[in-house]
Amino acid sequence: MTLIEVITPAQQREFIEMAVWLYRNEKNWIRPIDQDIEGLFHAETNKLFRNGAKARRWLLQDDSGKTIGRIAAFINPKMKEKQATGGLGFFECIQNQEAAFLLFDQAKDWLQSEGMEAMDGPINFGERDKWWGLLVDGYSEPNYNMPWNFAYYQEFFENYGFQLYFKQFTYARNVQHVGFDQKMFQRAEVILANQDYSFRYIKGKELQEKAPEYFMTVYNKAWARHMGKSIALKEAQLMFGKMKPILDPRLIYFAFYKGEPVGFFIQIPEINQIFKHVNGKMDLIGKLKFLWYKTFFPPNKMLGLVFGVVPEHQGKGVESAIVISYDKMSGKSSFPYKTIEMNWIGDFNPKMMRVCEQLLAKIYKTHHTYRFLFDREKPFERHPIFD
Repeated sequence: MTLIEVITPAQQREFIEMAVWLYRNEKNWIRPIDQDIEGLFHAETNKLFRNGAKARRWLLQDDSGKTIGRIAAFINPKMKEKQATGGLGFFECIQNQEAAFLLFDQAKDWLQSEGMEAMDGPINFGERDKWWGLLVDGYSEPNYNMPWNFAYYQEFFENYGFQLYFKQFTYARNVQHVGFDQKMFQRAEVILANQDYSFRYIKGKELQEKAPEYFMTVYNKAWARHMGKSIALKEAQLMFGKMKPILDPRLIYFAFYKGEPVGFFIQIPEINQIFKHVNGKMDLIGKLKFLWYKTFFPPNKMLGLVFGVVPEHQGKGVESAIVISYDKMSGKSSFPYKTIEMNWIGDFNPKMMRVCEQLLAKIYKTHHTYRFLFDREKPFERHPIFD
């Protein structure tokens, strides 16, 4: 078996196409959009490179020259850990442990040569909301930008010596006729009766002009401390701009206190229900297919991206009030979305897990993020719990 670093355009195409061949018989695998993956590895489309990030990719070929595996390794200076920690991701491999270990060794050796002391995997070369974690339970169709993999990958990672750093849960529930935990109604009642609070979805000009500012305000207070970075208004505007083609105003919901944003519940249509028809290509034909299915066969599932309340309003019932208020609209029979999946909730976030349980949502999928310490004598610690 031979490892080849991905450098040429032909090798870049092979990195993408190898997964297509590997999953050719898997009905639940949905081919990712090619540019969503390839764009991560180029400075002009991934700003991390401008901040000192590094990335390498390799293909593994058998003696006949056939590609039987792939892997990427990367260093993101924005990852704040006790030890210098790199990442590996976009791992794919035939069912051969020797081949898998060769790929893991290559990623480890390169990361060590760059001064890293540990590696997390499989993770994304970028934000946690995409391509993060190994699917270990719930092998239904993946949500957009979430990984799907063979079950035997778990054995590869654990046999190599990776240890569980945290679990990521995807919760699911029907939108209508489910109800909520009675305690949620009780907590929401006081807040909903308080005229200083208001709850509404954002639409029209406000969606484009003010929603990014609202989002930035809440995110920087509620999430920045845990995620290790705040976001600027330009970043929030860019995020909403990128989502514009798929945004549905009925899915963008905010809580306000005396006119100031204090919480949000942001969802999008689950567009993998559309992308599964374009075969990874967003060329002219792919875009026409996208528009056709979006218009005539729109998604009936919504994906919860992020839910948050600023610290000074947490524990008062605002979380419950957002949900109960939103349900008055989404619970109607005319609402086009029938199910919701709440994506990427780490087991280090028990508050959010409790919210999902009070929604009577059930864990639908589980992903694992693993960590491998290069010093095998060093004590291993799991991800700290959010307070």
